[in-house]
Amino acid sequence: MSMIAVGMNHRTAPVDVREQFSLSGCGLAMALEELRKVMNENETDDGVAIREGLILSTCNRFEIYAVAKERKHGWQVLRQYMQRLQGLPLDQVRPYLYQLEGPEALEHLMRVAAGLDSMVLGEPQILGQVGEAIMEARNAGTVGVALSEVAKRVLRVGKRARTETAIGKFTTSVSHAAVKLAQDRLGDLSQAYIVLIGAGEMATIAGRSFRERGATHMFVVNRTYSRSVQLAESIGARPQNWYHLPEALVRADLVVTTTNAPHTVIFAKDVAEILPKREGRPLWFIDIALPRDVDPAVANMDYVTVNDIDDLRVVVDSSREQRQAAIPQIEQIISEELRHYYDWNQSRDVVPVVVDLRRRMQVLIEKETEVALRRVVTPEDKAIVSQLAHRILHKILHEPTTRLKASVANGNGLAYADAIRELFALDDDRKEPDQ
Repeated sequence: MSMIAVGMNHRTAPVDVREQFSLSGCGLAMALEELRKVMNENETDDGVAIREGLILSTCNRFEIYAVAKERKHGWQVLRQYMQRLQGLPLDQVRPYLYQLEGPEALEHLMRVAAGLDSMVLGEPQILGQVGEAIMEARNAGTVGVALSEVAKRVLRVGKRARTETAIGKFTTSVSHAAVKLAQDRLGDLSQAYIVLIGAGEMATIAGRSFRERGATHMFVVNRTYSRSVQLAESIGARPQNWYHLPEALVRADLVVTTTNAPHTVIFAKDVAEILPKREGRPLWFIDIALPRDVDPAVANMDYVTVNDIDDLRVVVDSSREQRQAAIPQIEQIISEELRHYYDWNQSRDVVPVVVDLRRRMQVLIEKETEVALRRVVTPEDKAIVSQLAHRILHKILHEPTTRLKASVANGNGLAYADAIRELFALDDDRKEPDQ
């Protein structure tokens, strides 16, 4: 069995493709349940094609990681699953996909968790998103022993990157990038009428960043008014009911949309209705949601500009150089954790040998002591003989067992394990130890 991955990200697929695979909440839970079905459907006489799996879905990526019996068949199963998930022709999706296996797949996930594969280098949200993806997969029952160990190592890489390198001292995010783009184009934010749509983490980060950069006219619109109030109070903004959105759009200079809605929330017809009331004043949308909140048709309207999450690549990140300096350190951390993982993975192959060897020796001991105990009279003497036999067994096997496990580190573990299996006939379950 080996680890494989199939996915797309901001480098390989545009936002209009990625948003079709955006999953969260109930959608992600249903997708994981569907993945369980796919795993069961592909069971053969030789075992399952896919044994474990998890889905990582963020603004910038959709990736499926799995433990597969055979990589080519595993990749095929995952591609078909993606097609089945959204009902899209495979040929339409295939050009945007990448496929990874073994160390490459694991290293990629570690780089993702450390923020090295993000649109904004070192963005802080990704580690939490990876953690949530792992938790959801565990809850769905699609993560087993192998991916549990992968999860431990991946999360450790992300945490070490934050605490041991400078990448955690100069962090930014998509929300920060959106605010910087706004300031670069609008200049003085103190005079801008800014509407935040949504009240989650991205809206919170954006709102605080706007406030730090001098914004004084901010309004929060959310479907749940109590959340609008909560966010507005924390950033010094004014809350608005959802039904006040048209009025807010009439007054707005800039609208930043950040919702987790699985569909459009700003429709072209609604924007068309408010445009005459604006009397030619330009209206700017920065849509950092995925799926996108703003109907793509809005971008074709007069006096309206729409930027989506992919447009943030043009933003100059002033601290990028400082964070790039941390990359070699993070790559060293990744190398260390990769080595620890593969030491663990190889040890899994030798542990059964140790167990089988002890079991065979145990049978031998029991047969030989049974003969000796027939000549012993008292129960006390029988106990002494039995304890002696087991102590001798433990002492005999202790050194070979220790050396076998240690040999994993230098790459000889499997060779020694195979030799032990052959010498002691451990694969022959029908053969009894010699008398």
